[in-house]
Amino acid sequence: MENNETFETRTEKYEKYYNYNKKRKKKRRIKYKNVFILILFLIFLTIFIISLIKIITWKKDTDNTEEQIKEINKSVTVVEKEDNQNVEIIENDVPESNMYWDYIKMNLIDVNFDELKKINNEAVGWIQVNGTNINYPIVKHSNNKYYLTHSFDKSYNNAGWVFMDYRNNINEFDKNTIIYAHGMINNIMFGSLRKILTNGWLNDKNNYIVKLSTEKENTLWQVFSVYKIPTTNDYLKINFEYEDNFIKLANTLIQRSDYNFDTTINANDKILTLSTCYDNNDKVVLHAKLIKIERKQ
Repeated sequence: MENNETFETRTEKYEKYYNYNKKRKKKRRIKYKNVFILILFLIFLTIFIISLIKIITWKKDTDNTEEQIKEINKSVTVVEKEDNQNVEIIENDVPESNMYWDYIKMNLIDVNFDELKKINNEAVGWIQVNGTNINYPIVKHSNNKYYLTHSFDKSYNNAGWVFMDYRNNINEFDKNTIIYAHGMINNIMFGSLRKILTNGWLNDKNNYIVKLSTEKENTLWQVFSVYKIPTTNDYLKINFEYEDNFIKLANTLIQRSDYNFDTTINANDKILTLSTCYDNNDKVVLHAKLIKIERKQ
């Protein structure tokens, strides 16, 4: 009897111990599960807060940018000018059927930079691209980073501004003059440029013109290439030691275009390049050649 009682007692103790450990393991699993859920919740909450902050910041920056655009347009007058004795036609060896002759007849734009420079002494030009929202003053800093995060009034702003490559000479156009801006989703800055391949822009030949005014010159540029491309810098060369290198690049840009503009480039031409982000990996790029220039007196 004593041995049987001892066996039963041990069995009972074992069952109690087993059940106790089972409950402990279950509680531990529940505890780990709750900790895991809590960590996931904190991660998603952090992502939500960061995203919310980014949305609020984006809205604030774009609102400030749009307000600046309105103020600039109120204080600065952009006028169209008919040709005069100071206008030079850059090329005339073009077939009569080419749209070049229609573009040549288009008016230049002229801007008084006195008011612009009161707001920002780094204002160097004004650009318009037919068929887009691009109608802004251009700035130029000592590097290509500053205006990625600063607005026209030099306030910090992630929408940035339209700026010229710091290597370019604004007083005399280089072989390749480069202008950058963010491709904002609400179409400000170069936001409308990033959509030209998909929004019907290519369907209207009157769009293939860029007008640029600086303190010393008013110019007209004919588009010859537009494309989307993974981020590269081969089109960002400013000057060329040899003419053959320039022609080689120009032909590359023509071949790269998503549309045939029926336009050629020769060794004497000068190129205007507009570049913006399409997404984190790709750029949308537009190239145009100088076809008409008025030197201000």
